[in-house]
Amino acid sequence: MMKKSGMLVLLFVLAIIASSFIAKQSLKGAWEYAGGIYNGKKEGAPTDYKLQRKYDKEHFESYSIDSAAAPEKYEAGNYVLHGDTCIETQTFSGPPSKVLNIPVPYLYTIRNDTLTLRTTLPDGMVVEEYWKRMK
Repeated sequence: MMKKSGMLVLLFVLAIIASSFIAKQSLKGAWEYAGGIYNGKKEGAPTDYKLQRKYDKEHFESYSIDSAAAPEKYEAGNYVLHGDTCIETQTFSGPPSKVLNIPVPYLYTIRNDTLTLRTTLPDGMVVEEYWKRMK
């Protein structure tokens, strides 16, 4: 009986140690739009300007960057990560928006340097976007 409980304690301690090495996902940093799929239609990144997003611990800001003009903020908001879901709440939008102040859940994955966001927007549009981490 003593050997069995000692083994359980050892396994418990090893599990705690192993879990401490698992990195928490974070969106923190700068990302550049690399294209997406909207209602099944593939769309590449624009060629005459860039779209960039900057995430901190709980907020994001999105900019349109044209080489001939200063960066223009077109969107901002808050986000929270829960498992494989990123819930974004847009609090500012330059153009008219149907999701202003509405929490939108995205399934997200980060593979290598690519952030993928997938959702169905409240108006029914199916979205899959790709963002590359900026160095």
